[in-house]
Amino acid sequence: MSEEKKRFKSLCIEGSKYYTYLTSKFENREKWEKPNDKIIKSYIPGKIVKIDIKEGQKIKNGDTLFIIEAMKMKNKVVAPFSGTILKVYVKKNENVPKNKLIVEFE
Repeated sequence: MSEEKKRFKSLCIEGSKYYTYLTSKFENREKWEKPNDKIIKSYIPGKIVKIDIKEGQKIKNGDTLFIIEAMKMKNKVVAPFSGTILKVYVKKNENVPKNKLIVEFE
């Protein structure tokens, strides 16, 4: 195999195979993983000012889960689907960083 062929790598996109040169930045990137639909993480750093749920509670799509205050604004987080709360990982008045696990569904 020639040197030029070794530099090219195969890349499969929607079933089609392509041979291309991949940069080191692309090869060393963090691989994408499908997000877990059963958990809710904080999308911004802030303070939990109100929690409207408890473990074992059945909720409906659109019910308020908690309110997080960030940059002097209160953001209401609602349930994306109906289900049962498995665990609540935060307490009222707790400061949370971005991407902290807050609620887990069954």
